[in-house]
Amino acid sequence: MKGNFYENERVALFIDGANLYSAARSLGFDIDYRRLLKVFREKGRLVRAYYYTALVEDQEYSPIRPLVDWLDYNGYTMVTKPTKEFTDAMGRRKIKGNMDIELAIDVLEMAEHLDHVILFSGDGDFRRLVEAVQRRGLRVSVVSTIKSSPPMVADELRRQADDFIELSELAPLIARTPSERAPRPAAAGGARDADADYDDAPSESLMRSA
Repeated sequence: MKGNFYENERVALFIDGANLYSAARSLGFDIDYRRLLKVFREKGRLVRAYYYTALVEDQEYSPIRPLVDWLDYNGYTMVTKPTKEFTDAMGRRKIKGNMDIELAIDVLEMAEHLDHVILFSGDGDFRRLVEAVQRRGLRVSVVSTIKSSPPMVADELRRQADDFIELSELAPLIARTPSERAPRPAAAGGARDADADYDDAPSESLMRSA
């Protein structure tokens, strides 16, 4: 994996869940989030790993909820909010669940406790955030891909970052293996086992495609 890391630097991950999922899907793999944490724990002092996603709250069952619950129990700080439904100018029903503000606030609030921000997103709207954090003396690495068609990372964000980590090159270290089992159902009336082996963790592709 390309990118400059130093042994004692304080590192935090800020994962735009929907953006990372789309980038990984465009490259044809699912992410093993336990392996992802392991990779970055070996690169520096991992202070926090934030994962941002919107949830449809009015559904009887939210397909991404099992993944959110698993991440929450297994080393990630989850930041969620309800999606908003609206009707566009053509009368079509739309769902909105942008997490940019939440992510930006957390990066700025955590900046004084960090040396290196790892941003998992290709959204060009984050360019000013990256610039602001850099002015505080932090380094910022952006994880996304230019190997998809079209590329998932905005050119202005890639140029602003101190380092760009190509997701396709990271894939061998963080991809789920085909042999991993499907998730076992939770016990009746109870939550999933928080200490379940990762083989039993929900697949993000299954969660988001539902």
